[in-house]
Amino acid sequence: MQKEKQNKRHVYWNPYFGGFLLGLLIIFTFYITGRGLGAGGAVKSDVVTVINKVSPEHTENNAYYKKNLNKETSPMNNWLVFEALGVIMGAFLSGAITGRIKLKTQHSPKISANRRLVFALIGGLLFGFGAQIARGCTSGAALSGVSVMATAGFISMLSIFGTGYLVAYFFRKNWI
Repeated sequence: MQKEKQNKRHVYWNPYFGGFLLGLLIIFTFYITGRGLGAGGAVKSDVVTVINKVSPEHTENNAYYKKNLNKETSPMNNWLVFEALGVIMGAFLSGAITGRIKLKTQHSPKISANRRLVFALIGGLLFGFGAQIARGCTSGAALSGVSVMATAGFISMLSIFGTGYLVAYFFRKNWI
């Protein structure tokens, strides 16, 4: 019985090794592209493409969408889109290899799965809105910013984790 339980235990990478690999990836990304990592640009490309397909007139008349739309190439022809697709495919591949792909919602016994999904959706929307205001997501503004010792990167990192720490107190009853 004990041996069976040990075999079912998930083995994750050492977080320091993962951080080391992430650091190498950032160096490689700066070397190849001249800029750091970031996923917010991929979402922006997706949104501009969809809105342009649904209502080209609106896209042309909106300054924000128009500056992200190029007549010669599609907004989807952006390396950030391919980066985000690679992350998604890599996550599924990792989950498939380790047998961790399951269609379930992890949540505390104190809340329902639906409430967990609603909180996740609200959190994701707020985080996406914040990334647009900050002109970058955690990987773009914080991680890549800190890697080049930019003051804005440190401010972003402190703001993201500091706010998370402060807000966690009010939402802890949902998880513990």
